[in-house]
Amino acid sequence: MPQIFRRSTNAIARITILGAIFVVAIVTWLLMVVFRSDYLTEVRVVRDQPVPFSHKHHVADDGIDCRYCHTSVEISSFAGLPATETCMTCHSQIWADSPMLEPVRASLQNNTPLRWTRVHDLPDFVYFDHSIHVNKGIGCSTCHGAVDEMPLMWRENTLLMEWCLACHREPEKYVRPREAVFRMDWTPPPNQPELGRQLVTQYKIRRLTDCYTCHR
Repeated sequence: MPQIFRRSTNAIARITILGAIFVVAIVTWLLMVVFRSDYLTEVRVVRDQPVPFSHKHHVADDGIDCRYCHTSVEISSFAGLPATETCMTCHSQIWADSPMLEPVRASLQNNTPLRWTRVHDLPDFVYFDHSIHVNKGIGCSTCHGAVDEMPLMWRENTLLMEWCLACHREPEKYVRPREAVFRMDWTPPPNQPELGRQLVTQYKIRRLTDCYTCHR
């Protein structure tokens, strides 16, 4: 019986299969790169806000504690955003006529809240509790970065699941004394591995990596 295909067909078939595998691998790699890119994660991307609020000015220059504005961060899953009255506590006396602060004055006058754009906005299927992390010794700057150096707020970390799991798997690398949670100038000491292990035991931190921990 005569051959239907030439002998070279075998070589062509092998090359085609290998080529297809190579193309799939390249496309997969490109998708992973794009998925982790700043374009999608919005790392270091400044979002438009109704007022160009500067954490650098308020935290570093004026020494305002995080909890003055984010009042519920120690007791609630949501850190809280300051009411207009909180802003006007100072700005009724300081920069009271600044055009930049007109939206704040209008908010107070009209009794309508300012519509801030969430910078650290997790998907609806992700559960996150600020109070748990704060009371377990995870500092603000660990997740939010050095906000005292940000003239405008941006996202410092990707907030991807793998980033969260890195801390959940090895909390001793990130935990700090509770009294230092709100300190922007805190840096891990040379004995951080030993200190971290002690704090993990003292604060009864569990390495929670089950899906239902965050996906409820």
